[in-house]
Amino acid sequence: MLKNRKTFFRQVAMFLAILGPGIITGSVDNDAGGITTYSVAGAVYGYNLIWTLIPSFILLIIIQEMNARMGIVTGKGLADLIRENAGVKVTFVIFLGLLIADIGNTTTEFAGVAGSMEVFGISKYISVPIVGLVIWLLVVKGNYKIAERIFLLFSVSLLMYVVSALVGKPHWGEIGYAVIHPQLEINAQSLAMIIGIIGTTIAPWMQFYMQSSVIEKGLKMKEYKYSLIDIIVGCVATVTVAFFIIVACASTLHQKGIQINEAKDAALALKPFAGAIASQVFAFGLFIASVFSATILPLATAFYVCEAFGFEAGIDKKWDEAKEFYFLYTGILILAGAIILIPGAPLIFISLWSQVLNGMLLPVVLVCMILLVNNKKIMGEYVNKPLNNLIGWSAVVILIVLTFVMLLMPLIGKL
Repeated sequence: MLKNRKTFFRQVAMFLAILGPGIITGSVDNDAGGITTYSVAGAVYGYNLIWTLIPSFILLIIIQEMNARMGIVTGKGLADLIRENAGVKVTFVIFLGLLIADIGNTTTEFAGVAGSMEVFGISKYISVPIVGLVIWLLVVKGNYKIAERIFLLFSVSLLMYVVSALVGKPHWGEIGYAVIHPQLEINAQSLAMIIGIIGTTIAPWMQFYMQSSVIEKGLKMKEYKYSLIDIIVGCVATVTVAFFIIVACASTLHQKGIQINEAKDAALALKPFAGAIASQVFAFGLFIASVFSATILPLATAFYVCEAFGFEAGIDKKWDEAKEFYFLYTGILILAGAIILIPGAPLIFISLWSQVLNGMLLPVVLVCMILLVNNKKIMGEYVNKPLNNLIGWSAVVILIVLTFVMLLMPLIGKL
């Protein structure tokens, strides 16, 4: 009995030590762009697109597991593996598209910071520079352990969206019906929204950050099962938060026929129907998510760009040891923050279409991942199982078809 108890506590301690990469990667996915996409989906389509979270959840677990396994087995980041196996030219084209998307994504995070603080009466010319400086200091002057603990705290804070949704008194019968009877409107707007939901739930940059963070944490194959639990918990948290954001906006804004363009609009519009508490909780959740993601997104970008071109990377390294890494991280923060402070900048356009671009780039990243994780020279006995390949390749085909249909819809309408 005592031996079993000791074994149990040892396993719990092991899990808590490994805890981090999966939960952080999953939680940071619910960023300002994601919250905007889920809010607009709920306000425009009501409960009708909630079903998209189910296939997204399954795919998210499969993809994150591949990343963790590749990172543990090879000890190399995804970008590093792509460069070694696809060549510099292919790598350059892929990462140029990802870099553009991530600058747009980071800009969206600062838009979330600005918008959420404006709900509390604080100008973006105050909030954006202060937040930018704080997160820069956290990464450049901190270390991985400190940063990870703060990120985990942010992850738990995102559950406040559950409160915001419940205050709106959702119709659970209608939600259940929408999940059991999926609806799909064949037009450019709804397809763009579906691609946006998938693109923000399973963003391309996540795959690079997940694999890099597993390596940064120094995980080994004997710790794989704990890493898998970490991934599942993170994926559950991701989809749970996304679900309640859609529910919050569908139960109130959609019911009243109120249209929104960004997450801040949702926070303000909730007040007359769900009360000041729901509005403020939604806005504060947006702030936490935006700060969290404004830290991680440029960090992930700096990781994979440096890995792809053979530069040193890692927040446990000093500035002199990883100059390119820190210069790129700093540059993305400054550029994204500066765009937000430009009067009249098209922030809504940047926010929504950066998520759509994520969805369009995702098949490219998935193809690279699936080819790599099935390469026996790289993975040895830990290559993919048939089910993983079936789900992975199916996702690639579906996303490519959706993207082509979305792009062709406006042209067909003109004929």
